[in-house]
Amino acid sequence: MTQTPWAPDVLAGFEQSTLGGLPSPDGPLDCVLVRRRALVQTRRAVLYVHGYVDYFYQTHLADFYNNAGLHFYALDLRRHGRALTPDQLPNYTRDVDEFLQDLDCAVRVLRASEEVTWLLLNGHSTGGLVAALYAHRGAQYQVVNAVFLNSPFLDMNLPRWQQSLLEPLVALCGRWFPRLRLPGLSPVYGQCLHAEHRGQWHFNVVWKPIDGFPVFAGWFRAIHRAHAEVARGLDIRCPVLVLHAQHSTWPKQWSQEAMCTDTVLNVADMARLAPGLGTSVTVVAIPDGLHDVVLSAPEPQRRAFEAVQSWLDTLLGSERQALP
Repeated sequence: MTQTPWAPDVLAGFEQSTLGGLPSPDGPLDCVLVRRRALVQTRRAVLYVHGYVDYFYQTHLADFYNNAGLHFYALDLRRHGRALTPDQLPNYTRDVDEFLQDLDCAVRVLRASEEVTWLLLNGHSTGGLVAALYAHRGAQYQVVNAVFLNSPFLDMNLPRWQQSLLEPLVALCGRWFPRLRLPGLSPVYGQCLHAEHRGQWHFNVVWKPIDGFPVFAGWFRAIHRAHAEVARGLDIRCPVLVLHAQHSTWPKQWSQEAMCTDTVLNVADMARLAPGLGTSVTVVAIPDGLHDVVLSAPEPQRRAFEAVQSWLDTLLGSERQALP
């Protein structure tokens, strides 16, 4: 059995392992796998994949899964969070398949070294897009037993005329001018999250800046192509749960409404596209939820975790012990 080296993580009680040598046009890159194993003896696990301008820091999410009897793992993708180096463009890619390679590397570790035999993929936002594509056609898609998508990034949050006219043009520019810088993200969502602004959460603002990272045309093209694949319909054979906020708003500056809506993506896109992801898809809207529903205020957060727990109970039953 292959052994993976683990070292203490930046989060107390967690460990991390660098998964290196991943292929890239820029040369080999790393991603970083984080873990905290459940106290019960089990071979069931969850692998969490973060979104854009993001990394894993949601320790209460690990608490939830550990309490549900699952080992918890999270992956900081190449050029994100723990894997980001000063010479890299943060969060950049020209092909979403790079991130599928990262997932495949992590899945191999979980199967070979961590002895996981039942696997849930949990992806948020862009990580939800990546997780969905992996469960559809990843190198080891057949070992994924369930998928939970938290506000998945399934379509560009653009007016219809911009989607039909402007989006293809920008994507074409991304092919020839990948480093062309595009308008950035609003700081409103970051302000709603961070405890030093309007929120209740603490995270590393070097890895997750309040104002976001620059958006480049090459990244835009990569996401555009992935969205086109989703629009054609995926064939995920395992059960899929999609949670999203009940409403979206697009404030240009902070307002109280931003604290109880998705200010990043259009939830109508998620509701429209989620049924086409696979053969067994459950979609739940969370009233007063944020873009990351598990970072919402206490009441919508409770509803979100209850929805996930109910779905897991249906999949696994009430037994919390190890698989036979």
